Amino acid sequence: MTYVDPASPELSSRGAQRGVNGVLPEGDLPKASAKDVVMAYVGLTKPRVIELLLLTTVPVMFFAARGVPPLGLVAATVAGGALSAGSASVFNCVYDRDIDEQMRRTRRRALPRHIVTPVAALVFGVVLAALSTAILLLWVNPLSAALSLGANAFYVFVYTMLLKRRTTQNIVWGGIAGCFPALIGWTAVTGEMSWVPIVLFAVVFFWTPPHTWALALRYREDYAQVDVPMLPAVKPAKAVARQIVAYSWVMVGVSLLLWPVAGTGWFYPAAAVVLGGVFLVEAHRMLHRASRSDELSVIQPMRLFHSSNLYLSLLFVAVAIDPLLH
Repeated sequence: MTYVDPASPELSSRGAQRGVNGVLPEGDLPKASAKDVVMAYVGLTKPRVIELLLLTTVPVMFFAARGVPPLGLVAATVAGGALSAGSASVFNCVYDRDIDEQMRRTRRRALPRHIVTPVAALVFGVVLAALSTAILLLWVNPLSAALSLGANAFYVFVYTMLLKRRTTQNIVWGGIAGCFPALIGWTAVTGEMSWVPIVLFAVVFFWTPPHTWALALRYREDYAQVDVPMLPAVKPAKAVARQIVAYSWVMVGVSLLLWPVAGTGWFYPAAAVVLGGVFLVEAHRMLHRASRSDELSVIQPMRLFHSSNLYLSLLFVAVAIDPLLH
């Protein structure tokens, strides 16, 4: 590729030669190395998001199998799920490349830096989606493949293209796409739906707004700058914190439903109570801080964001461990 990051020192030192959007004339630009290009493509898939999605897939497979599921099945489900999630992220990066260039959190992604072209990224996303579907169809089952495709389509067409730039409820309903891994993990083992994965689907659904709004509070100026009506960009921090507390209480309540619905042992409800209690304390603390000031240094939203990651991770680990104990 023949572009360079507009923020790089080399580009700044040649300010007089800058072209459109800070890009140097074609002959003056250093080429990206093969490693840069590979890492750019990997970055398009948002690996951290994939990790979180798989963390809500594999434990459900353990729970559905009431023990250790076939490792080949786990490997196929993980591979198919990772490729599907990566594909959805690539499509999201392609569609949002205009606003990604203007936001601090996203401006160093591959497309804003012009390391990968939009067409190449689009082809990459299609290939990932095709591979994902093939793997799930051949080595898992058609229902899991259909759910994976549905999650991908929902994230791209409903959240990214329809909701994200139009409503403050974008992440509430758009977050449904991130709830599908619980369904996929269950159906991969059982081949059918039941109320158990639906409860876990609901846990992730009510977890998503507190998780995302905490991060959005940190970058609310970015969202306001690009006219994306994420709730923290259009409402005071105190109002956002109230919503976070409300969703957090519902999330914890729903998490406890798995005990009677699935007939778990003692370990899961004990873990759900402890983890939920800790999360609620953190959410209320953030509300208290937001009630005192609208300054990010006081609110400390990233504390809740990191707590939300830990909460979901440990809760689903408890889902996997519970059937192994009885």
